[in-house]
Amino acid sequence: MSNNIESFSELKLNKQIQNAIQEAGYIAPTPIQQQAIPLIQAGHDLMGIAQTGTGKTAAFVLPLLMKLKYAQGTNPRALILAPTRELAIQIEENVKRYATYLDIRHTAIYGGSGMKVQIEAFENGMDLVVATPGRFMDMYKKQIFGTREIKTLIIDEADKMMDMGFMPQIRQILEIIPVKRQNLLFSATMPESVMILSEEFLEFPEKIEVTPQASTVDTIDQVLYHVPNFKTKINILDHLLENEAFSRVIIFVKTKANADNIFKFIDRKITKSVKVIHGNKAQNTRMNSIDSFKEGETRILVATDVAARGLDVSLVSHVINFDVPLIYEDYVHRIGRTGRATNKGIAITFSNQAEQYHIKKIEKLINRTIAVSDIPEEVEVEKTPFVENQEMLRELDFLKKKEDPDYKGAFHDKKKKNTRFDKKRPKRK
Repeated sequence: MSNNIESFSELKLNKQIQNAIQEAGYIAPTPIQQQAIPLIQAGHDLMGIAQTGTGKTAAFVLPLLMKLKYAQGTNPRALILAPTRELAIQIEENVKRYATYLDIRHTAIYGGSGMKVQIEAFENGMDLVVATPGRFMDMYKKQIFGTREIKTLIIDEADKMMDMGFMPQIRQILEIIPVKRQNLLFSATMPESVMILSEEFLEFPEKIEVTPQASTVDTIDQVLYHVPNFKTKINILDHLLENEAFSRVIIFVKTKANADNIFKFIDRKITKSVKVIHGNKAQNTRMNSIDSFKEGETRILVATDVAARGLDVSLVSHVINFDVPLIYEDYVHRIGRTGRATNKGIAITFSNQAEQYHIKKIEKLINRTIAVSDIPEEVEVEKTPFVENQEMLRELDFLKKKEDPDYKGAFHDKKKKNTRFDKKRPKRK
């Protein structure tokens, strides 16, 4: 497929869609859009692999809107599945933007909030549904809509969908929608396991890989700090956030407890312009925090990986990985929150002794070495507490034993030496 498409007018999109994308500020289609849109319009099944932030959503939504054309019938004719409510909401927002001048009914349905309002959206019929798999099946079982008219199935972030254990629900959905349909899969990463699973529902697919799998965009500068312990991570975070250049920052952490603790520290010591989102936060709280961050009212957002995908915010200046992600593909998605749409961005990662094991795996995945920077002189490097040091050593032992069962680390079970005191004395005859 040619990459010489310089404007959206060359993609045979109707006037209404072209007006909408022009108002959205789009100038020229991205590589994934240049290649995917013509293939989708031609009716092919498609597997699209591109870095996050390169326009995957428009690549499948624009030709889908062309296919739907106008409101028709009662039941949905297209289904877009997403792994998280945040991503479902983001896709729906993009659909709304691109369909500004179209008579197409669309909605997003997802768990974590009441079903009543979502059900009401179907009262006057529906053309396009964006959904998380669980909520889609829940509403289908309540007979809110029928599925016999669905002629297009799109799975976004397919790797995450399968990593999160959605395959049983996806198989249920495949059983209740027509066999004759167009299938599209999009993601920034597509490991071999997903390739195999995708064979269940893709029929002779075209594969587009505009960049190597799991690659990161060139507009993102990646920096790594080797940080010995948690307290020093806090100190370097404090130092960095004092710099006004860190104007719109997302801080990613592994656990909800870490997220809350870092939020409290920033709120108390650095700035009140900070929000936190994780799985224990109510849906309305999460959405209000994201909206505040999007609008520029909030400078810093602390988040677990629940927000690593589906958070589409322009002009994020920095992403900070306070903790290294354990799912290595999530590194790509985390740092992809910055450097979007050709803008420059900086991704900073803190790595302790145990996390350095994961960094090596991440570098292998993205096929590049992350540049290491020295901890600034102004930052106090704390002494690692004994308990924290032991935890890191145990984690390293565990990781290395997973790779090599014969590995003997610092905490392997040592056999007791036989001494003369361990042996029973022979009985006197």
